[in-house]
Amino acid sequence: IYADPAKRLELYFRPKDPYCHPVCANRFPTSTVLLKVKRRARKKKRLDTEEQTQPDVQFEMEILGTVTTIYKFQGMSDFQYLAMHSGPDGKPTSMYDKVLMLQPEKEEFFNRELPLYIPPPIFSRLDTPVDYFYRPDIQHREGYNNPQVSGENLIGLSRARRPHNAIFVNFDEEEIPSKPLDAAVQTWKKVCTNPVDKKVEEELRKLFEVRPVWSRNAVKANISVHPDKLKLLLPYLAYYMLTGPWRSLWVRIGYDPRKHPEAKIYQVLDFRIRCGMKYGYAPNDMPVKAKRSTYNYSLPITVKKPVSHTVSVHDLKQGLGTSGASGAKNPASSRYKLKESIYIFREGALPPYRQMFYQLCDLNVESLQKIIHRNDGTESECTERDGWCLPKTSDDLRDSMSLMIKQIIRSTRPALFSSTTSTEDGKEQLAYESGEDEDDEEEEEEDLRPSDGSENEMETEILDYV
Repeated sequence: IYADPAKRLELYFRPKDPYCHPVCANRFPTSTVLLKVKRRARKKKRLDTEEQTQPDVQFEMEILGTVTTIYKFQGMSDFQYLAMHSGPDGKPTSMYDKVLMLQPEKEEFFNRELPLYIPPPIFSRLDTPVDYFYRPDIQHREGYNNPQVSGENLIGLSRARRPHNAIFVNFDEEEIPSKPLDAAVQTWKKVCTNPVDKKVEEELRKLFEVRPVWSRNAVKANISVHPDKLKLLLPYLAYYMLTGPWRSLWVRIGYDPRKHPEAKIYQVLDFRIRCGMKYGYAPNDMPVKAKRSTYNYSLPITVKKPVSHTVSVHDLKQGLGTSGASGAKNPASSRYKLKESIYIFREGALPPYRQMFYQLCDLNVESLQKIIHRNDGTESECTERDGWCLPKTSDDLRDSMSLMIKQIIRSTRPALFSSTTSTEDGKEQLAYESGEDEDDEEEEEEDLRPSDGSENEMETEILDYV
């Protein structure tokens, strides 16, 4: 806990009780001194035995060091839920010996009749009292009628999402939008009030002129723009593809990639780093570690979240999108820019995440481009699975990219590949990875799992616009 400043120290009143809810302490900096105090007492004997002997007390103090961090328990202990039930006479009876398995038990232990015991699914997220300020009733003018509320958001666990006026298009839809929604135009015009925002708009227009299809990460790697402003700017210039070979990508309004064979270079490739002993490394030896893991999960109440700065409409109007505050460490021209590795695949470099969505034109390897352009000039039909490419093109690209990643790991960590040294073994491994062994095809699909918490997942982007 001390090694992680964002965590809180937990205190369990009953450490052996798995149903005990902890009390959490917050971390504070301090400048205090740790003292070691000794109390020495010597009894003095007096001639008069009737009088009590008074000890001679002496104190010795020694400074052991300084204290820079302390933990203070300032919250309430929350609910403590006991494993018990009330008998017919109302007397509580403990159930710990019946619900806790402390040693291997026989079948009779699980077939016993027990009273119903259901612990609460969740405890309170807050351990400090918070004042709730109720809003006063709004006084409307005479003749005012409340607007109609949809049944979906009438009763819910959270507020309705703020719409960003993006247009979503499926692959099987016949028409594509020829202009943005009026609400998207009005929202961007309301926010675009300074020269910096207009410059960003022109830069994004030029990007879509050069290349009609972009991923959001690719845009963020070429333009320095605040993420909140990019949410408003993209629906103003492009629409979002939900399915098909251009899924999760932003397409310039008025451009239909299904009618242009040259648009196959903008198709998306869902690439995931393969894991398994047949690829040379176990899950613990994955070259790209997961951003999050269930093994390191902490309850929300045990994590001290930093106070985030909320972005208001006033901040957006003042040009927070690209200029930022004065005295910032990063210059305004590159403050929000991402690295090229977030959307470009190069030979000899590992992807930043376990799951990546690359556009085919961003695979900067000559051998991969040969696979993509095998049917140049002979494209006849655009399918939902392969687009304008030949069937199984995505599989061939994944096999080649996986082999490149394996070679990178082989050069950096040769101990993992000590068993495969001959060139014939390498050829067999390549053939094995290329999917020639049909019996292992299903097992390979099970190994290709999405990464934990990848910033490049399309689901996160869709939720921003729903």
